[in-house]
Parts: sequence; structure tokens; C-alpha cells
Amino acid sequence: MIDELNKNDKVNGILVQLPVPKHIDEDKIIRAIDPKKDVDGFHPENVGYLNIGQPGYVSCTPAGVIQLLKRSGISISGKECVVVGRSNIVGKPMAALLLRENGTVTVCHSRTQNLAEVTKRADILVVAIGKPLFITKEYVKEGAIVIDVGIHRDENNKLCGDVDFESVAPITSAITPVPGGVGPMTIAMLMYNCVNGRK
Repeated sequence: MIDELNKNDKVNGILVQLPVPKHIDEDKIIRAIDPKKDVDGFHPENVGYLNIGQPGYVSCTPAGVIQLLKRSGISISGKECVVVGRSNIVGKPMAALLLRENGTVTVCHSRTQNLAEVTKRADILVVAIGKPLFITKEYVKEGAIVIDVGIHRDENNKLCGDVDFESVAPITSAITPVPGGVGPMTIAMLMYNCVNGRK
């Protein structure tokens, strides 16, 4: 099917909803998509362009976070930026985009020692760790900007993020809610990629 879509001139963009079923090789599927139609920005060619600062499709969630910051009047240049999470979909491209905007970037992950000490340095904290309500106020510097990329359901089946919004919000200068924060920006950037194409 992907091969047919690649060859179809009427198809501008292709995305495969991840994760795929276990019997399907995710890497093989991503590599099969024509990089010029890879609106998710996951193909290795587009990932390479991002990392060397060349035009190409950029992962929608990290691109959405950058737009959210810019359109909120938040300057990234010179700021201490900490990304919690190192996934190929969010963490790594998020770090690359923050670097592109002249942020000073630290990437944390499950093996990071003294995580709270590192995250408390952040002027801009982007959390994509995949653990509900993991980041509490003990991890956040007073006045920080906190971007919560996580989405989960709590014990009451209510949507929540990776950040404990109730404890963290009072000490931040800005924070994204879940739902209604990064999610809509991801969709907006997907539409942007579909309409504008790869330059």
C-alpha cells in the first residue's frame, strides 16, 4: 500500500499511525515511505536533514512545541533547555530543534542520575518521559516554562500528562495543559507539513 501511495501523484503526504502491530516491522514501514511524502518526519533522510540543519520534514510534536513557544512570545535563544525523554519521535528531534533555536540543551532519560537536579536548572523544561504525573514541583525551577508532551489516563480514567499539573503550575511562568496543550499543535504541524510539502 505504501508503495502505491508513494507512486500516486495525488497523494501529498503519508503517515503510518504508530505503534504498528507486533508482527509488522516499524522500521521497515518508516523506511518504505518516500521521504518527500513523510509528513511525520520519521524517515532517516528527514531525521538526517534535521540534525544537520537542512530543510526537510520535521517531527510534528517537536515542531509544534517550537511554534507554541514562539507564538507565546517565549524566546529560546540562550535559555537552559532540558528535555526529559530520548525517543526518536519526540526527545531527540526536540533537542535538535531547541539547538537550532540557540537553546542550551540537556537531554535526560531513564538512566540520568539526580534527575531533579538537572531538571531544576531548566528555563524551559520539555517532558516526554511516558510516565503519568512523574514530574512534580520538586523537579521544577521557580518561574520555569514547562511543556508536557505526555498523555495518559489516570486511575479515574481522566486524561493527564507526564507532569503533575496541580503541583507544578503554581510555580511556573507558563505550562501546557493535558489535554489541550501540545496535542493540537501536533495536529496543526501535521497539516502544515501536508499543505507546504518538503522544501
